Amino acid sequence: MDTPQEPRWLDAEERRTWLSLASALIRLPAALDAQLRRDAGISHFEYQVLAWLSQAPDRTLRMSVLATRTGGSLPRLSQVVARHEQRGWVRRTPDPADGRYTLATLTAEGWTKVTHTAPGHVEEVRRLVFDPLTKAQSRQLREIDQRILRAIDPDDRSLDD
Repeated sequence: MDTPQEPRWLDAEERRTWLSLASALIRLPAALDAQLRRDAGISHFEYQVLAWLSQAPDRTLRMSVLATRTGGSLPRLSQVVARHEQRGWVRRTPDPADGRYTLATLTAEGWTKVTHTAPGHVEEVRRLVFDPLTKAQSRQLREIDQRILRAIDPDDRSLDD
């Protein structure tokens, strides 16, 4: 019978680093959410849906792809897209290439919403993330993030750019 292996506990420096990162992972989305709710009346997740669609070819993505890119479940995404449809920002249609899938398309009204919202959001991202860092630290942060993301999902090809 194998004896259980002792966990590889974090040392004091690793623990401080981990707690700092965990705090940033919690507090940054909350700060971005607060800015977007205050200035645009939408949540960070709702904005991400609009932003990903605004950058897609023909401003259209399959719902499953959009869920992956936004980090949301299909049920959560469906609820948000339904709200966006009610506001006239997004339209859902069956995928003509494969009717089993649903496409989400950013409408002209949705494009207007995202283009009016983006400047304030980018300014807040700049204030909270980039202004406190040097250019070298910003590059290091990206490299660190990519290493962590590869450890989470080694098959993620979106990290290759």
